[in-house]
Amino acid sequence: MTFHFKTGLLALSLLGSTALGLLGTAVTAQAADQEISWIYCGDKIDPIHQKYIKEWEGKNAGWTVKPELVGWEQCQDKATTLAAAGNPVGMAYVGSRTLKEFAENDLIVPVPMTDEEKKSYYPNIVDTVTFDDNQWGVPVAFSTKALYWNKDLFAKAGLDPETPPKTWAEEIAFAKQIKEKTGIAGYGLPAKTFDNTMHQFMHWVYTNNGKVIDGDKIVMDSPEVLAALQAVKDITPYSVEGATAYEQNEIRAIFLDGKAGMIQSASGAAALLKKTDMKWGVAPLPLGPSAKGEGTLLITDSLAVFKGTGVEEKAIEFAKFITSPGPQGEYELQGGAGLTPLRPSAQVDEFVKADPSWKPFIDGIAFGGPEPLFKDYKGFQNAIIEMVQSVVTGKAEPADALKKASATIEEYK
Repeated sequence: MTFHFKTGLLALSLLGSTALGLLGTAVTAQAADQEISWIYCGDKIDPIHQKYIKEWEGKNAGWTVKPELVGWEQCQDKATTLAAAGNPVGMAYVGSRTLKEFAENDLIVPVPMTDEEKKSYYPNIVDTVTFDDNQWGVPVAFSTKALYWNKDLFAKAGLDPETPPKTWAEEIAFAKQIKEKTGIAGYGLPAKTFDNTMHQFMHWVYTNNGKVIDGDKIVMDSPEVLAALQAVKDITPYSVEGATAYEQNEIRAIFLDGKAGMIQSASGAAALLKKTDMKWGVAPLPLGPSAKGEGTLLITDSLAVFKGTGVEEKAIEFAKFITSPGPQGEYELQGGAGLTPLRPSAQVDEFVKADPSWKPFIDGIAFGGPEPLFKDYKGFQNAIIEMVQSVVTGKAEPADALKKASATIEEYK
């Protein structure tokens, strides 16, 4: 299964008072049939999930798990529509960024974790599904980013091909040197009206010890975040031209074609690069001046358990089983899907030993941060995209753009 973080955002315009009123009176067939329906994003069920669905059913007589395949672009909206109409599914694969919005509209139930369960994950992972001191989903897929560089372009530009930039200042200087010496873009900056433009900016924020929201307080208008936005402005002249035309996978394609010196990308890019003749390297994301250590945005997708089905407890049990260390380890370490392991383990250690290109994706977790959780996530996302676009196009200075965005997102928290 190809991993995506494009599952769509909540269409909560559907949640009118009439639809919400239906939730209390809905009687579902799932409860009577002892069936857990599962909205499963993609075009096929992963064989590893099929294997463990059968295993769980074998241990739980009378229960079945019924996945329903829904395309990535429609997946999350379908779960929302059914819940709003009073006919919720047992559980659904959703972007963790939307859990707060689901919970605030009383569509999902908490999925509390024990201290032991929390400690089994890498640091900060549980934060991606937590607010109001409760967990609202079970992480099922995880992505971090690292810096890829084209060693051939580094050499042509007179840079040491074995030495990637370690700081933003070096990253910008290297991009400038590549552009001036080779005529090829030194960096690939995506700024399209697309969710990962916000994601990419958050990598800059988390590599400078920045934050967007702290509890219910917006703290984005800070020196750390301003420095991140200024760095984006400073690297733009040496990046791929027309950044607002590209999202991260399009930038990745440009890099694979040898037309960019450096990019931020997930582990899946390594699988693609291994099929090319390019000499390349992968390293931790360069650090800003206020960084405390290697950082990255921690993006998770989760299994959310919906309210009003009558099978909530059993759905929680299954969700925890299918994402437990054994099944999850098999699922996420297939390679090529862009996944980062959710938990440390001897299996992960062996995986990294066999393929060291994985190490930067794990090393960035310790000082990484979650996708900020907002009631109106799409509103927040669009405000960040508009901010980034205004800076890379020269329509606004970073300080002014940051103040505007910070004020705008107050209404979405």
